[in-house]
Amino acid sequence: MAATAYAFDIQGHRGARGLMPENTLPAFTRALEIGVTTLELDCGLTRDGVVVVSHDPALNPDLTRDSAGHWLEATGPTIASLTYDQLQRYDVGRLKPGAEYARRFPRQQAVDGTRMPRLADVFALTGRLKNDVVRFNIETKISPLKPEETAAPDVFVRALLQAIRDANMETRVTIQSFDWRTLQIVQTEAPTIPTAYLSAQRTSPDNIQEESASSPWTAGLHPSQFTGSVPRMVKAAGGRIWSPYHGDLSADALEEAHALGLTVVPWTVNNETDMRRLVAWGVDGIISDYPDLLRRVIDRP
Repeated sequence: MAATAYAFDIQGHRGARGLMPENTLPAFTRALEIGVTTLELDCGLTRDGVVVVSHDPALNPDLTRDSAGHWLEATGPTIASLTYDQLQRYDVGRLKPGAEYARRFPRQQAVDGTRMPRLADVFALTGRLKNDVVRFNIETKISPLKPEETAAPDVFVRALLQAIRDANMETRVTIQSFDWRTLQIVQTEAPTIPTAYLSAQRTSPDNIQEESASSPWTAGLHPSQFTGSVPRMVKAAGGRIWSPYHGDLSADALEEAHALGLTVVPWTVNNETDMRRLVAWGVDGIISDYPDLLRRVIDRP
């Protein structure tokens, strides 16, 4: 995931969610100003086949207003049910005042009038800013538990790969997912693009499901086949990168992953103490909502 020129991969989560509206051009601009090495972002696919940047498969009422400026009262329509032009009617430039989500990110600066960008717009932004080295860590937001909310994995991945190829960005992207089925398709259809295997056990979506007999998320693999080792699962799946929830990661698991040749980039680390501990352990990068804080930690050990 990290470009070879960098010793440590500073990834701005959803651009810089702690500072600017998530997954928007203002957030990515701010992250680039801070000096991230990777822009982390999520993608969805509209009804008319446009790859857009959004964490949620459906419009989130905590950050979405309609064309009249009114907050959505409940979860809105799915991205897959709307055309790109229809999506442009919604403003995603501010967190809803009083919402728990807004309380979590008090430093986030509102940018009213902000629209959901296309992936192509994010690529173009870095071109306008003459940044030809930053990388893109793109998550496929798809769930095997809710297939009705998104395009099928193969359709989703092929549209994403086409958007990447159209922008000539194959050498600057990584594709990540909790839904390992999508990563298997990437490895078959675009084997030169690195895949990052996301895992979460102590938090949603618990895609590893160690206590169950199997998991719909992990492409037929299960910890029981690998003496409980998630790094060994990732290696067996053909992944190059393991990206665990930071609270799941131990120094021993990190050492095992490195012994297997995996790059390890935990998510989403927002506390300076946690950042310094993980850096001391030897992680290869960190995904953070506060890339400004992470930048300071790396620059001043």
